[in-house]
Parts: sequence; structure tokens; C-alpha cells
Amino acid sequence: MRLGIIGLEASGKTTVFNALTGAQLETGTMAGRGRMDVHEASVDVPDARLEAVSEIFKPKKTTHVKVTFADIGGMNVGAGRDGLPGPLVNQIEQMDGLLFVVRAFQDPSIPSALGDVDPARDAAVLDGELLLSDMITVERRLDKLQEERQKGGRDRAQVEREQAIFHRAMEHLNQEQPLRSMDITPEDRGRLTGFGLLTLIPILIVVNLGEDQSLSDLGEIMAGGSVLGLQGKLEMEIAQLPADQAADFLVEYGIDVPGRERVIRSAYETLGLHSFFTGNEDEVRAWMLPRGGTCLDAAETVHSDMARGFIRAEVIQWDELADLDGIAEARAQGKLRLEGKNSVVSDGDVIYIRFNV
Repeated sequence: MRLGIIGLEASGKTTVFNALTGAQLETGTMAGRGRMDVHEASVDVPDARLEAVSEIFKPKKTTHVKVTFADIGGMNVGAGRDGLPGPLVNQIEQMDGLLFVVRAFQDPSIPSALGDVDPARDAAVLDGELLLSDMITVERRLDKLQEERQKGGRDRAQVEREQAIFHRAMEHLNQEQPLRSMDITPEDRGRLTGFGLLTLIPILIVVNLGEDQSLSDLGEIMAGGSVLGLQGKLEMEIAQLPADQAADFLVEYGIDVPGRERVIRSAYETLGLHSFFTGNEDEVRAWMLPRGGTCLDAAETVHSDMARGFIRAEVIQWDELADLDGIAEARAQGKLRLEGKNSVVSDGDVIYIRFNV
């Protein structure tokens, strides 16, 4: 999973990036000729269930799911008729999700990009810039489709289907609604992908709080949006400490769950993801899968050969496996469920794929 961090200047994007990754890097900046430098770092997805499964198998290696955070840099307000810079669009469209960093902290020495501090306004501005970019993209695509329809070549019915979904997209955008909120079939969503439509990407709003601030004091940030509060500066300082010292500071400041873990949990929820596990004496591993994914999807996630030669899956929930103290005992007691390729995988399932190629 790749999560892009964007925000207005002086919102604390790099502070949040450092808090989430433990890095000490400068923010991404626009360089010569529109080149964009982006800072990235990958972190393990914390998961106590994986550790419990690892205790059962005692493998040579335990592998967490990885999340990559990308500090893409500050956005300038009012990009104009031409929309956002191409390098910025190229970076954003590669992301599975976006973290909108909006500022709530007060610091007279760091002027806000828009003169005063208003996180709800800033979130709306960020989404508005993405929405304007999408309107320009959709308009250009509709022009090309109209030319293609007149010239012929591609199947006319296919062109008309594509025109219909892009017209729907434009109508939605004209109502100042992001495409992520549009009721759309997977097939039509597929017709929209690959064109750099930024409001299709799920967002999580991270409110960068001061040390004495609470998210509940700020009112609604964005209707229907996923919002999380983070004391960016404090969490950055803690994230850069050795693990034992960091644990002490978390207790001292009353932080039950570190910011990184809360952001990752919220990103999983926003993107509709969950985890399943595989295990043997060599490796216990966590895998990411969309909710509603099947055993065949899980097999494909692990290795394409497993999906190609899929026979069945043996499945058990991680906590039940832990109570039975191992796969052999689970098998002996008949606790492993035999599932077919269309069976839906649940969060926390431990799966053993039987296949033949």
C-alpha cells in the first residue's frame, strides 16, 4: 500500500511524514524544470495477531505487510485553467490512498499558507484542487472520444459506453463532488482508471494538532470524510527515539496507540482492506487483501502458481489456532475449514493453500 502525503505549505507535512516513518528528511520540493523530489519510506504494519501466529510456528522469519509513505510536497492554491503541475499529478495518481494534512496548530513563527488557521477550509481547498484537475482531465478525454467517434476505428458501442461514463463523471464533478463519492460499477470504474483522475483516490484527513489541542474541539472537518487527529510535532519526536524511550514517552503523554498505527488502521478502513496470514516453519507472513476477497484472490496474492493450480484452502481464525496450540492439533480436531476458490476470506484468517501445477 502506498499512501501519499499532501497538504498546503506550512501544514506540517514533513513533520507528519517523520512521525509516521521515524525519518528525519526534508519535505519534497519542486526542482528545476518542474521535476519533483519526493521522499519515501516503508514501515511494517503493526499487527499483534501476526506475532501470535509466529509464536505458534516459530519460523525462521516473520514478515509484516509494508506500507510506503510518500511525502509529495506542498500544493499551491489556485493552479488555474491548466490545473495541477504534471509531475505532481503523476506522483499523486500512483498512490493507493492520500493523507490530506491540514493544520490546526497555532505558531506565529510559521505563517499559515492562507493567512489564518482553518483545517476544514484547508481540507476543502485540497479536495477542490484535485477536483479542478479532474474536470480538466475529463473534459479533454471527452473531446478525444468525440473525435474518435467521428473518425471511427474503434468499436462505436465501446466508445459510446466510455463517453457515457465520462459524461456522468463530469456531471458529478460539476456538482463539486469528488469521483470517490460517485455510485459506480467496478466495470465503469475500470473505464475511468488510467487517466489520472485524482478524486477517485480514497482520502484520510490527518489534522495536525498542537500539543494541547483535541480533534473534538474543532468541529466537522469534512462531511463524510475519514478524519484523524495527530499531534505531529510530539509524535515525530517520539518516533525518532529508541524503542524503549519511545514507549516511556507514549505513557507519559497518555498516547495509548502511536500515530503510525492509528493512521495505518484508518487507512486500512478507508481503502477497504484487511489481513490474512500464512505460516510454516520457514516463514510466517501477513498479506493484505481487499475486503470481500476470496480464497482464490488470496492464493493469487501469495503466488500466481497457487491460483493457477488451486484445489482448496484450509482456513482457521488466528485466535482459534492459538488456542489449539498449532496447525497439527487443529487438523487432528477437525477445526480447519475446507474452503473453495469462491469462499470469502475474513480478517485474521490463517490460510493454507492446496494447489497442483
